[in-house]
Amino acid sequence: MSDPKRPHAWDKSRLPSRHVTEGPSKAPHRSYLYAMGLGTREIEQPLVGVASCWNEAAPCNTTLMRQAHVVSEGVKAAGGTPREFCTITVTDGIAMGHEGMRSSLVSREVIADSVELTMRGHSYDALVGVAGCDKSLPGMMMAMLRLNVPSVFLYGGSILPGEFEGREVTVQDVFEGVGAHAAGAMSLERLCELEKRACPGDGACGGQYTANTMACVSEAIGLALPLSSALPAPYLDRDQYARASGEAVMHLLRTGLRPRDICTREAFENAAVIIAATGGSTNGGLHLPAMAHECGVSFDMEDVCRIMRRTPYLADLKPGGRFVAKSMGEAGGVPMLMRTLLDAGFLHGDVMTATGRTLRENLASVVWRDDQEVIRPASNPLSPTGGVVGLKGSLAPEGAIVKVAGLKTQVFRGPARVFDSEEQAFAAVERRDYKAGEVLVIRYEGPKGGPGMREMLATTAAIYGQDMGDKVALITDGRFSGATRGFCVGHVGPEAQDGGPIALVRNGDMISLNAETGVIDLEVSEAELAERRKSWKPRVTAYGSGALWKYAQAVGPASKGAVTHPGFTGERHVYADI
Repeated sequence: MSDPKRPHAWDKSRLPSRHVTEGPSKAPHRSYLYAMGLGTREIEQPLVGVASCWNEAAPCNTTLMRQAHVVSEGVKAAGGTPREFCTITVTDGIAMGHEGMRSSLVSREVIADSVELTMRGHSYDALVGVAGCDKSLPGMMMAMLRLNVPSVFLYGGSILPGEFEGREVTVQDVFEGVGAHAAGAMSLERLCELEKRACPGDGACGGQYTANTMACVSEAIGLALPLSSALPAPYLDRDQYARASGEAVMHLLRTGLRPRDICTREAFENAAVIIAATGGSTNGGLHLPAMAHECGVSFDMEDVCRIMRRTPYLADLKPGGRFVAKSMGEAGGVPMLMRTLLDAGFLHGDVMTATGRTLRENLASVVWRDDQEVIRPASNPLSPTGGVVGLKGSLAPEGAIVKVAGLKTQVFRGPARVFDSEEQAFAAVERRDYKAGEVLVIRYEGPKGGPGMREMLATTAAIYGQDMGDKVALITDGRFSGATRGFCVGHVGPEAQDGGPIALVRNGDMISLNAETGVIDLEVSEAELAERRKSWKPRVTAYGSGALWKYAQAVGPASKGAVTHPGFTGERHVYADI
């Protein structure tokens, strides 16, 4: 109970933690806090959840506990009481190419749900989320938007590049090495040496794959501090951003600025611009709608793709370009990129951010640097069209998405080669049982049909490793890794399990793809498709119980973010206002 002789520094009458710290009836609750070493003053202060995705599953997450501890120091220094907790991650690099990948996208929902439940269950007043691996970044930000307590996001940082035979390499090179070995172009000894050198330590995958794409989003959308995603995970200098994030969330508590004040429609548009300008992961087209779903902003995959189509491609990053995330940070990071985009009129400058200032104010002191090659000025882009574009047509009435960054050609037409699972496709690729000019179709891998909407990096990388990356196209109702390159179209909707046209494709059907005009067509008559539909039935998946079964019952279409609950439209109260 508060000491009546000491004046309150905080009025908790509108803070969630009053339900566990204020008044005589909360004596049992306070006894638990005293048991953990807190004093009266600390109990009277706001309780700040510091959530991290630390684990030993992959290097993406191994520095997160250290950074969370430093966040806590910042919270304490600014007059708050941090309460650290962890949630899960599923790391795509290890889950890739087998049944484990079904857990990946599902983990995004579990992360958001578990952070929500921990915050609700213990009545924390604010949140700092520290995440390092693909789905943990959007999952953490979804929780922030759902809870709407003052929040700051912190990326754990990228891995340093490996070195192999005198060049910088990433895990993408290892996946492609598998294909090169299968094609006889790389010896087993060289492949084994590459695998030992590609990932030299802590941090998330080093190219503009999903983790670094969503880290850029966190800054662009305003939930993370400027430049906080720039430094690689092993650099102890990252700790200054961790401390600053803890201090910043206390400032937001004092001013009352919340995530939904920051993440407006204009902020989501800024985020889509940054994905396009960096040649980012197609998964951004899935995660932005899911985040928007939490806070009542109408922003689906079609909106994302429309903005990407008018955005110049500026950052020369892997997998389509030359540089890794470390180089992007050294070139000035997201603030440098945003400054040239803002000056050229591609960004909304008046949106609020976690600093308590507008985006324009944050960028006022950023000066363009001519001594770097990673980021082009908006006046001299790598290409005038963003690195990711949307497609629509008779094969994908709800849309699809393709990364065009680094593509030699954006038009492809060929006969379909159909596979009803990734395993079937990968086995055919390993046998080299496919031909140049074909469109490989991998179906029943959507959110519901998989279930889990697996990524296809193992297959696409093997194709590239066999020097066939620009000789075939690949389409799927599943997803692609941010490390995927080649003419690879994902998120085809409706998915096969829902009876979309992709379920009716047969070997030899002609498919035309045009990323310049945004068209994806199945050249089969409506009458023939109607006849085929008569004998079609949804597949019975191998998952009749457990988390994957639950996910399949609830998940919606990829075009809306593959979400599992009504979101803002079903909201009857906001946690922050309990």
